[in-house]
Amino acid sequence: MENIYQHFRESERQFIDTVLNWKEQVETQYSPKLTAFLDPREQWITQSIIGEQGDIRVSFFGGHEDVERKRALIYPDYYIVEKEDFHLALYEVEYPKKFVTLEHRHLLGSLLSLGIKREKFGDILLVEDTIQIIVADEIASYVEMNFKEVGRLNISLKRIGDKNIQVPKIDFDEKVTTASSLRLDTVCASIYNLSRQKAKLLVQNGLVKVNFKVVEESSFEVEKGDLISIRGYGRSKVLSIEGKTKKEKWRIVVGKQK
Repeated sequence: MENIYQHFRESERQFIDTVLNWKEQVETQYSPKLTAFLDPREQWITQSIIGEQGDIRVSFFGGHEDVERKRALIYPDYYIVEKEDFHLALYEVEYPKKFVTLEHRHLLGSLLSLGIKREKFGDILLVEDTIQIIVADEIASYVEMNFKEVGRLNISLKRIGDKNIQVPKIDFDEKVTTASSLRLDTVCASIYNLSRQKAKLLVQNGLVKVNFKVVEESSFEVEKGDLISIRGYGRSKVLSIEGKTKKEKWRIVVGKQK
């Protein structure tokens, strides 16, 4: 059991225990287990623990293959997975598009203010002036009854099918950079061409997220696959860490969002 933990971060131990518990439930009850929405890092951990061999399998779906947040279905290997097993509800937000512009943070804040946990809804999709949200079907009626405003703006919801979903296209430019260490502040400074002090302040002020979670420790060590976002500077993904150069710097390949 202890061997599993060494492959992940110490801070992820609680989530690892949760995944192990899900797996045990399916093994014991021999029936599928549907999770809440997971971010990409949580999906990767879940996939790593469940594996692709053996009697227990896992599939992910969040309304479209290109969305970030997805529910996991953990199931016995004989089970045939259908889209309906993920119990999703998709909505288009109707609002006066000619007079106002809504941003992701406005919608996220309004949904959270209703007392809905983040794990109960998936991606908030903005494509030009079209806004769509994906929620767990078990809270759909609550959302329909209560999600009437974004800030002080009145809105309404129209339920749609997954064939009508619109996912924004995110392009990443690949670049190679070097950093003297894999500390978060050092890597951020290298990726975004910032001074080390500026990067450190951004981290300490809670403006940096790694894998969708705020990290305020400058000494946090970056790993391959990490998605880093800095408020006001955009997002980037660590594609690979290719060892050290002759000058003893880490060579890092990143995908930087356009």
